[in-house]
Amino acid sequence: MENLIEVENLVKYFPVRTGIFSRISAWVKAVDGVTFNIKRGETLGLVGESGCGKTTTGRCIIRLIEPTSGKIMYNGEDLLTATTERLLKLRKEMQIIFQDPFASLNPRMNVGRIIGEGLAIQKKYSKSEIQDRVIDLLKKVGLEVDHIKRYPHEFSGGQRQRIGIARALAVNSKFIVCDEPVSALDVSIQSQILNLLDRLQKEFDLTYLFVAHDLSVVEHVSDRVAVMYLGKIVEITFRDELYENPLHPYTQALLSAVPVPDPRVKTKRIILKGDVPSPVNVPPGCNFHPRCMYRKDICSKDIPELRDISEGHIVACHFAGEL
Repeated sequence: MENLIEVENLVKYFPVRTGIFSRISAWVKAVDGVTFNIKRGETLGLVGESGCGKTTTGRCIIRLIEPTSGKIMYNGEDLLTATTERLLKLRKEMQIIFQDPFASLNPRMNVGRIIGEGLAIQKKYSKSEIQDRVIDLLKKVGLEVDHIKRYPHEFSGGQRQRIGIARALAVNSKFIVCDEPVSALDVSIQSQILNLLDRLQKEFDLTYLFVAHDLSVVEHVSDRVAVMYLGKIVEITFRDELYENPLHPYTQALLSAVPVPDPRVKTKRIILKGDVPSPVNVPPGCNFHPRCMYRKDICSKDIPELRDISEGHIVACHFAGEL
C-alpha cells in the first residue's frame, strides 16, 4: 500500500518574545524533527501527554500552521514548495476535525451554511447543488434534514461534532486530521462518534491522522500508533504490537496507566518521577532521560535515532530491545 502522507524531519519552533521591543529571547520547540508516513486508507494514531506537540504536528501537515523546516509530501507532492494556486486546490483534499465542538462552529451561521461553506468558496456549485450535498451529508452523519436551518447552540456536543465531521467531508476530502475528536464528549457519545468515523472511512476511502491522549480510544481506531514525547516521535509500530510489546520506557509507562475493566486482573503501574521538561529548555541527549528508569550515561549525551527493532517496529531508544 502506497504512502499518502510522508513527513520528514518536521520542525516547528515558536518564538518567545520579551521586553518592550518584543525581542526573541528563546524558542519553544513544539515539534523537533518528526518523521513518519501514513498509508492510503490507514489510520495512524498519534498519542502522548498534553503539550508534547501532537496537535501542532497535525496542523503543520495541512499547513494551518507554517512549519519551521522539514518536508511534507502529500500524494507525492511537496506541500512546502507548492505554489499558492496549487495549494488551494490541494487544501480541499485535506481537512481537520477540531477537538472542541463548541468553539469550532460559527454561532452566527446555520448548519447549512457551516457545512456548505467550503463548497460555496469554490464557486463551482449552484445553491441547489450545495443544499443537496449538505442534506446528503447530514443523513450520512446521523442528523435530520430539518437540522439544516438550525444554529450550533441548538445542538448537543455529540451532534455538533457530527456537524464538524460533515463539514470536513463536504469538499470530498481524502485526508483528515482528527484532533482529539471525542475528548470533549461524554463517554456514551464517544463510541458513537468513533463508529461513525470508522464507517465513513470505509465508505469514502479516507485516511486519518488520529490525535489523542486516551490510549484505549487509539487502540479502538488505529492501524498503527506513533508515540510522541516532548516534540519527538519515540516509537511507531502496529497497534497490536504496541499494546502487547511496548519497547520504549515512555510507552511502557503510558500503557501501564491504562485502566483494566476486570478487577481480577492486577497490573504493575510504572510511576514516572519528575515533571515533563519545558519545550523551551529541552534536556541534552534523549528527551526522556531525566525521567527514565533505565537511563545510563549515553542517554544524557547522545540523541537516539529512530531505528527498526523488528519488522515495522521503530523505536528511538539506545537500549530498545534490551530492556
